[in-house]
Amino acid sequence: MTSLAAFVLASLILVAVPGPNLIYIVTRSVQDGRRAGIISALGVETGTFLHVVAAVCGSATLIADHPLAFTALRYAGAGYLAHLGVRALLRRPPPAVGVADAAGRPARRRLLRLYCDAVLVNLFNPKVVLFFLAFLPQFLPTGLPPADTRTRMLVLGAVFLSIALALDLCYALIGAALTGRLRGTPRRARRLSYLTSGVYLGLAALVFI
Repeated sequence: MTSLAAFVLASLILVAVPGPNLIYIVTRSVQDGRRAGIISALGVETGTFLHVVAAVCGSATLIADHPLAFTALRYAGAGYLAHLGVRALLRRPPPAVGVADAAGRPARRRLLRLYCDAVLVNLFNPKVVLFFLAFLPQFLPTGLPPADTRTRMLVLGAVFLSIALALDLCYALIGAALTGRLRGTPRRARRLSYLTSGVYLGLAALVFI
């Protein structure tokens, strides 16, 4: 098996295992519908792209090697997820994504907020930093010049991102298929908000541990 084929297989296995990003996308899709799930998937993988760039440029190594910076990132990630959990608990059942909300806020602004939320959820997860620092170098030949190493890391990162995005979109569509059933009545919608809040708070604890 070639190095690239081994990398693709390993990526498929790793991406298929439910983690914070996947749980976040499904939860957002179930609560707010298909478009919200798709936007969230794009946001999460934008965060993945930024993590890959950080690993290639060496910024991720600096964060991992400095306990204070790493701890600050952990607190930021846990705090932001907790913020999303409280926001989900307090907000009214949302209208379908793609239309203006009760305050007349345009759909474009709501979608932008969903996208930014997803980017930050991924970007503030310090475990993603460690993942790319440990995972990508395993599939690089030894003795490469620094420029070639960076180029190959970018290629592997792009392959991983493509696989992750494809699976994220599939899960977003699956979650959206459940939206109608779970939000059929105001009582169900409220229970879904409680469930969503619990998921976000649980993810906050998971990121912090």
